[in-house]
Amino acid sequence: MPAVRVSMSLALVKLLHDNGPVATPPLLKRLNEEAVLRTIRAGAPISRAQISRRAGISKPTVSLALQALLEAGLVREAADGPGGPSYGAVYFEPVDEAALVLAVDLGARFLRGVLGDLAGRVRARQDVELGGADADRALEAIVQLRNGLAEAAGLSVDLVEEIVVGVPGVVEKEDGSIRLALNVAGLDGRRFGAEIEDRIGVSVTVENDVNLAALGERSLGVAHGVDDFVFLSVGTGLGAGLVLRGELQRGHNGAAGELDYVRAGREDDLDPCAAALTEVAAKFARADGARTSLLPPYDARSVFTASRNGDAVARAVVAEEARRIALHIVPIAAVTDVGLVVLGGGIGANAELLDAVRTRLAGWLAYPPRVQISSLGDGAVLMGGLSVGVQSALRSASHSQAVKGPASRERSAAKPPSS
Repeated sequence: MPAVRVSMSLALVKLLHDNGPVATPPLLKRLNEEAVLRTIRAGAPISRAQISRRAGISKPTVSLALQALLEAGLVREAADGPGGPSYGAVYFEPVDEAALVLAVDLGARFLRGVLGDLAGRVRARQDVELGGADADRALEAIVQLRNGLAEAAGLSVDLVEEIVVGVPGVVEKEDGSIRLALNVAGLDGRRFGAEIEDRIGVSVTVENDVNLAALGERSLGVAHGVDDFVFLSVGTGLGAGLVLRGELQRGHNGAAGELDYVRAGREDDLDPCAAALTEVAAKFARADGARTSLLPPYDARSVFTASRNGDAVARAVVAEEARRIALHIVPIAAVTDVGLVVLGGGIGANAELLDAVRTRLAGWLAYPPRVQISSLGDGAVLMGGLSVGVQSALRSASHSQAVKGPASRERSAAKPPSS
């Protein structure tokens, strides 16, 4: 065997010996189970010998890990091999429904949720209009959303083991409290994740919604495979999710991407958000000699519709909006040299902005990034949450057989959602 193909277990032992705690037998057992599970998920249906070769783990160790994963209900024997019937050979495949992940996007007007399995497949989705609900009502809505999605998917609510919630604010590292969350009444200052955990009893991760949108685009959208990019969300609010070298950048306080502060100290109005766009549209429409189809309340949707229909005033509003968006991209691009900007949000996702934003950046920057519209739309936050939740569920599931064995899973599969 070439020297490059060092046993994964031996490499992990050396890494832990040189850089951290001693590798205890329980730790090695867990690491081996995680490696075997990853290998099965990447190449199912797969035989025991193939797992050993691809993971770089001995066959006896693979057998022990497989036994643990089979007892935990995380893998099973496949009915067929890679080319059809196995004819006596034993192949293994993952049990994607062994655990479920709930991803939630909490906004000012809507609560959106998806239920996904361990393969990242969406089993059910539901959008709930909150109508300006406060944080207490949003918490209750998340509980009901979990139950409703499990029922819609025909799966037990007890299989939901991870919940990821995207919120419009900064999540502080020390205690998980949420700051700068002004769009949802009563959310600012609360440890919302801990409250959900206390209410539902499963692991909860709370993350900034735009950060999750960036992860969603990198997982399934236009930023797939891109290591250096920024997701810029423009709607009722403004925010950015920054990915560098393939890793999400939260910053020292978790406040990276809070772009409202870019305008600090400036007297000119550069705000690209919905309320500011309405003010610009009203100003342009009321100007002397203006001929336009725009009417109060001058909302963003009517402005972009009129622009597409050739309304000159609406097109001028869109051009001004593009200028303001480009002005917020410039400092990000100048400092980070990202290769891609993904525009999203209720305003940013309008394709009419693209040409004008690209033109502005080309004139202002030596190395302008590519600019694309989000391909996931209002599902970007949910797909990012699902990606985060699946990774967390897979990490914990590989050593959770003491918590849930096959018998408990069989019982829970027939159990209806609880309230």
